[in-house]
Amino acid sequence: MSQVTYIGLGSNLGSPAGPPAEIVSAAIESLATLGVIVARSSLYRTAPVGYADQPVFVNAVVGLRTGMDPEKLLNCLLVIERSFGRDRAASVPKGPRTLDLDLLLMGDLIYESSSLVVPHPELPHRRFVLAPLAEIAPDAVHPVLKRTVRELLGRLPDEGANSSRAVQLLRPAGSRQYQA
Repeated sequence: MSQVTYIGLGSNLGSPAGPPAEIVSAAIESLATLGVIVARSSLYRTAPVGYADQPVFVNAVVGLRTGMDPEKLLNCLLVIERSFGRDRAASVPKGPRTLDLDLLLMGDLIYESSSLVVPHPELPHRRFVLAPLAEIAPDAVHPVLKRTVRELLGRLPDEGANSSRAVQLLRPAGSRQYQA
């Protein structure tokens, strides 16, 4: 059975695929090979979180209708990351990267393995993910916290990495809208 899965995308290093905004846009097209894109957020310029000494990020979120199980989808996401030059084994955790793909929500699924936790454990704490997710799925419910994305975003403190200034609209989704 297919369900809408939300995937976060981020980039702050260029690659042969182009600068970060072009990498995120191209990665969205790659995600379309895994299912049907039903929603695509705008691109956001965001301050780094955790490891602060690095370039700003370009972030977005995509809604993907897919019938893949979480582990298979994760493996496909890792393949896409590698195709854009990301080597997780050789990179600094939370450091600069050409592409980061995070499995955020898979409908109402709650899942945990040694390699994956769904919903993403940091989702309720990150404006750089919640802002684009709220743009395309404000009423999606976090299956553990039982709160909508809109509510989670509204509960964040407006300071530091979660300040409104740290997450700014870079490029509207514009005419590239997808139908559910």
